[in-house]
Amino acid sequence: MDSDGTQEARGTHANPVPRPAGPPEVPSMPPRPPRAPATPPLPDGSAFLAWLRTPRPEAAPGVWRFGHRPRPAEELDVTPTRQLLSGAVIAFLVGWLIWSLLQNGYLGNWWWVPFDLIVPDAWRGADSDLGETGTFLVYRGYELLVALAIMVGVARLGRWGEVWRRFVAARFRRPEAQADPTAPQDDPAQWNELRAAGAVDAAERLAADARSGLMRDVDHARIQRAWQGVRTGRHSLATFSGAVLKDGAAACLHPSGERDLPTRLARHDLLTGQVRLGTTVDDVRNPYTYRGAGLALGPDLLGTSLVAVGPAGSGKTGTVVRPLAESLCLHALAGRAAVVVVGGAGAGLGPADAYDVVVRIGHQDSEYDLDLYGGTGDPDEAAAVLAEGLVGDLADPHPGSDTRRSTTVLAQLLGPFRAVHGRFPSVPELRQLLDGAPGPFAALRQGLQESGQESLLRELDARERQMGQPGDVGGVLADRVALLDRPAFAGFFDTSGQSRPFTLKALDHPVRVRIDLPERGHADASRMLARLVLAQFTASVAVREDRSLFACLVLDDATGVITPEAVRGIQRLRSGNAGVVLTLRTLDDVARPLRGPLLGATGCRMALAGLTPWDGQDFAEVWGKEWTEARDVTDRQIIAETPAGKALHAVRRVITGKAPTARAVTVRQVERERWSASELAHGVPAGHAVLSLTTVQGEHAPPLLVNLRG
Repeated sequence: MDSDGTQEARGTHANPVPRPAGPPEVPSMPPRPPRAPATPPLPDGSAFLAWLRTPRPEAAPGVWRFGHRPRPAEELDVTPTRQLLSGAVIAFLVGWLIWSLLQNGYLGNWWWVPFDLIVPDAWRGADSDLGETGTFLVYRGYELLVALAIMVGVARLGRWGEVWRRFVAARFRRPEAQADPTAPQDDPAQWNELRAAGAVDAAERLAADARSGLMRDVDHARIQRAWQGVRTGRHSLATFSGAVLKDGAAACLHPSGERDLPTRLARHDLLTGQVRLGTTVDDVRNPYTYRGAGLALGPDLLGTSLVAVGPAGSGKTGTVVRPLAESLCLHALAGRAAVVVVGGAGAGLGPADAYDVVVRIGHQDSEYDLDLYGGTGDPDEAAAVLAEGLVGDLADPHPGSDTRRSTTVLAQLLGPFRAVHGRFPSVPELRQLLDGAPGPFAALRQGLQESGQESLLRELDARERQMGQPGDVGGVLADRVALLDRPAFAGFFDTSGQSRPFTLKALDHPVRVRIDLPERGHADASRMLARLVLAQFTASVAVREDRSLFACLVLDDATGVITPEAVRGIQRLRSGNAGVVLTLRTLDDVARPLRGPLLGATGCRMALAGLTPWDGQDFAEVWGKEWTEARDVTDRQIIAETPAGKALHAVRRVITGKAPTARAVTVRQVERERWSASELAHGVPAGHAVLSLTTVQGEHAPPLLVNLRG
């Protein structure tokens, strides 16, 4: 075939795609003029500079770092406002009462004993050596000391200090001193790394473009990516500096020539690579450090893959898939990622202008085709991937359950056909060969005999002997291929070179791809194609040359896609700097033996509102248990023994209507599920989800209740 995965996304096969964030040379194909941004930047660039200088402190996995204010690791024991103020007032009244009683002699004169022991006799009485005024000051001074002692005691008792800090000092507290981001040594807009490396002129040009409003967040991320290439030795400093001096903020453009997406629906921070999905609920079931913080995902989390489960209407596409696809497309424009988004036609996965390649299977006006064989020239590799897509979902004891036998059957046909025709068979030709049509077999045999391909001739002979035998999977494969041999797909999956097939070998480049599946009327074919794309993706990312480019497959509705081989492929993605995003309406769409392995293979797991208790049980098992503090409260009736006590209890019973009781509290440590199946099924509000996270470095975040609309 003519598709080797190195072709320019919008061009012809003759124009190679430049490497991601590659040397800023003029590409072989002139880029399209950049589209004007939806919101023009301010003339002075103040909005961009404010975004760039906003603090982004280190935070726990999944926390939206843009402008984040870290919270303590544990919740502080804060006294309720009403209790604090009432206690302060009561303490003041108690102190006032004590002082009044002392002043009026109701408590005796014992509090004057220290005065009598300390003060000389010459300072007391009418004939005091200090005179009348001095004696008056001595007596009043002692009374003031006693009053201050009482005030200090009641202040500690009534927590007046906390009242002062919370309601008075907080109003006049000045902001804490922080490092000035506008200082030359700290200002990210000054590009100090470039200056330190000697590219002072390039840094000055970028700083000027930032101040004048010519730079966007995508430009900053893209140039940072190109600078990383200089630091790693892939590009030269002279080439980078020359491109920056020539084009400024528009240097090192994506092959499409675009500098932004036509529209943005989610909040993105390309400096940290995050996209905000919602807000972590201020709930006791969430760790204190997460409560009220924004919840965001990035390549550091998607690199462990994500599976989201929720019924129709729970917000999987609108609140999860669309923001993630949008974020990955921005990363692709910055030269950081390659993304493939797969979903049904009209699923709301973003406008066509946001992608470089849009494959609309079943639509005759589609500009691009899909390569069934993954762009490989190896018949065995092509057979393995195609067998996974065709029959990977079949379960025992179906004769097609063993994909190894299916791979062997396909390899017995693909190898001889490619040797004779120089290409792989089209869908109708493959169907005829699997059905054992005599004409195609005879022509293939003659071609092999004329070319002297003895080994491939033996492969063909073996296929002929197996046809019609019990347990032969050729018929099953033929039935599956027949789903693609329909009039709606007549112009697709061409192998003659007349179409423009897209192959996932192109994931070596920062390409943005959307594949629309023909769900209406072709549900089985759509599931088969989705399995094929997933199989090609896991096979392609494993052999990429440049693994610094993050690759992600976003699969909206993975019903019928999860197979044993798919789970094994997902487990290998993390080491290849790649990940997948899968959504399911229910875990029942996955075979029971594969549900646990699927949840174990993905590092990020999301349960949306409306989950069934059976699905909730699977999530509860994978999230495990934790030690928590349980409080048992017991009320027992108080029995009065004396007549006065009985009378008092009778009065309390008349006033409250209840018998006097005493409360006993028992505190103990118990192990319980983090989220039970019942809580997941009935305790998650609409528009919310419970999400656990794992980074590629192995850091974990426990299940978090998240408001996806916040």
